[in-house]
Amino acid sequence: MFGGLQHWIEAQHARPSAPTRAWIWTLAFGIATLLFGLHLTQVFPQTGHDIAPGYGAPVLAFEFAGSQADLEAIFGFFTDPQQVTRLAAMRTGNERDYLYMLLYAGFLVSGCIALWRELRHRALLAAAVLPVAAALCDAWENWLLFEIQAAFTLGDYSPAMASLPYPVAAKFLAIAATNVVIGAAATQFGRWWALAGTLAILAAIPTAMAIVTPAAFAWALIPSAAGGWLLLLALAATGSWQALARKRPLVDWSHTAPEPATPGAVLPTRRVFGRRRA
Repeated sequence: MFGGLQHWIEAQHARPSAPTRAWIWTLAFGIATLLFGLHLTQVFPQTGHDIAPGYGAPVLAFEFAGSQADLEAIFGFFTDPQQVTRLAAMRTGNERDYLYMLLYAGFLVSGCIALWRELRHRALLAAAVLPVAAALCDAWENWLLFEIQAAFTLGDYSPAMASLPYPVAAKFLAIAATNVVIGAAATQFGRWWALAGTLAILAAIPTAMAIVTPAAFAWALIPSAAGGWLLLLALAATGSWQALARKRPLVDWSHTAPEPATPGAVLPTRRVFGRRRA
């Protein structure tokens, strides 16, 4: 099986440049991810009871919650009339988040495949595993959040809070790594794409800062992820236009590749000067 897969990868690597439909799938998933993401931000609670300003959105504070005091800062005390509203909005948002996981995973996987079809680097095909891993960690995280919220509603502490940091960190690191791959690939398409790719790579740096000190830098996770995603969306729009309207790939490597040597060609003989040896 692996031999056949290796042969297929080699065949794809040697194929001539051609437009790929993967850009169209990437564009469709990207638009759906963008629109549903904007909708989802309105579903989650807009304000917390007393969260640190560095968290930004209350949902990020919930993802990095580590104690009952953190939960009370997000949802408020039982005497707070807004607590029930915040709890209901958070649960609804996390329920709809499962669809968002499928959308952004499809967007990033399609993008990695499209970039691989254009550049033919195996690392891009391997990078398609990263968004799948991010979505799986996101699903695990959501399951823990449901457990934590249910226990908090009853006034109890949930042991799931001790496991929460692992899927949260893994999810954001996988997304950041995917964005770095996207940015690095974009640098191969030309000067302006190289500039955008470099910015996307730099935008991934705050992810580590946010994981280490979320109370101060968790807000940076949103623009950090958006840098690579918007770049991929722009690449998908351009690649789709090239494929549909101009019937060309985003980058035509056939014009830059050296012509193969003709089999059986006779190499020119080199003259030898000086006395011939006996």
